Amino acid sequence: MAILIFILGLIFGSFFNVVGVRLPENKSIIKPGSHCPKCNHKLSWWENIPLLSYVILKGKCKSCEKNISLMYPIMELLTAILFIISYYLFGIDYYFYISIVISSLLILIFITDSKHMIILDEALIVCGSLIFLIKLIYEGLKVAIISIGNGLAIFLFVYILMIIGNYIFKKESLGGGDIKLSFIAGMVLGIPVGSFYVILASFLAFPYAIYVSIKNEDGMLPFGPFLITSLFLCYINHQMITEFLKALFRIN
Repeated sequence: MAILIFILGLIFGSFFNVVGVRLPENKSIIKPGSHCPKCNHKLSWWENIPLLSYVILKGKCKSCEKNISLMYPIMELLTAILFIISYYLFGIDYYFYISIVISSLLILIFITDSKHMIILDEALIVCGSLIFLIKLIYEGLKVAIISIGNGLAIFLFVYILMIIGNYIFKKESLGGGDIKLSFIAGMVLGIPVGSFYVILASFLAFPYAIYVSIKNEDGMLPFGPFLITSLFLCYINHQMITEFLKALFRIN
């Protein structure tokens, strides 16, 4: 089962590469088929095997011999690793399916926000809908609706933080995609841990923010990768963080 899930992760990772590269440029994810972006060479089936083809081709296009971006095998392998982590932590159950959705969103955000400074609405809508559907099937309509309320609460919380940040820094402090992503975080984590996820993301981003501020006068920082990493970490450590928050605020 672990091997099958790993292979499935590689396949999904390959698909997420296509989505993450093409959709921000308003290109179809179906046509044309897989091809070299530098010489438009159409890839044969053996050139399109996730991860393995990169190794066989030694990281170069068979036709033009230009280097293939290392992003492709890294994202494929990372997707497979996240799927495997989800399987070993949760087995095949409700929590596993939610973790797979979060892992998929993590890969897409890493690709699009790091490269284009955007978080795809399509990815957020699909993942949010899947989470709602999974909750509906496994926990019932009441819990699914409550998760929507939790999502709205965290959405408003982060939106208020954005307004405050914009006022203090006199420029955009958070993007619209970051705020929409926080809606999904609220759905998955609930309100207490959902609030903590924003704080954790800020700590994760802090070292990189210092580096960017030194190297770049504008100090532009894609915050989405840190938010979604924080969401994944908070999800797989939900119980521990809940106990920590209870102890911190002395809640029985």
